[in-house]
Amino acid sequence: MVHGPDDGRMTRDVTRDPAGRPAYTRAMDGEVPRTLLLVLGAYLLGSTPSGVLVARLTGGRDPRTVGSGRTGGTNAIRAMGPARGLTVGFLDVGKGALPVLVARFVGADEFVQALVGVAAVVGAWRSVFLRFHGGRGVATAVGAMLVIQPLVALITAPVVLGVIVLSRYVSLASLLGSATAAVITLALVLTGVIAPASLVYGVSAAVVVWLAHADNIDRLLHGRERRLSFGDRERS
Repeated sequence: MVHGPDDGRMTRDVTRDPAGRPAYTRAMDGEVPRTLLLVLGAYLLGSTPSGVLVARLTGGRDPRTVGSGRTGGTNAIRAMGPARGLTVGFLDVGKGALPVLVARFVGADEFVQALVGVAAVVGAWRSVFLRFHGGRGVATAVGAMLVIQPLVALITAPVVLGVIVLSRYVSLASLLGSATAAVITLALVLTGVIAPASLVYGVSAAVVVWLAHADNIDRLLHGRERRLSFGDRERS
């Protein structure tokens, strides 16, 4: 007997696995754990306190003991001088770039890459290794953006550098730079130049950076924010 296409005895629904579950559920069984591992790994890498490690490995002053007490590159310059401070900055950039590159290498889609980038920035701001203290997450945010959307990073760079040169307020440059990056990302998404998933990272990273700068915003508004000076190294 030849059974027709509607005879369930001789046909099998290819959209379901042998257990009767939808095929997309089977795919998600592997995708969700991988995404969680990538996000967790990004957070832990972002949490790695570059400033503290550089200070300990080179005998420099712990950046948590000077200035704002933050562990990022700007405060590391105040604590240890330009060379080691810039080293901290480059390491922080790597903390953002590396996990996104790993996510891309293992085949994660653009949305997952965006989540990974945000997790790294959150880790840099709220490090599990420093009792949820840390830096501002700016250099890590830049590193992730360089991988997720290098065009946005390239367009934003002159804004950041210009504000630093003209005002010597790194915090102001970080705030305006992150906001500019979010706006540029939105514009490029609306014009179809880049994928919408990039907006998840652009907006989320900007929000984290602004939250991390809450005290800086208050000092800027009241004229108490400290300007950057490579020659202004704090002494014991």
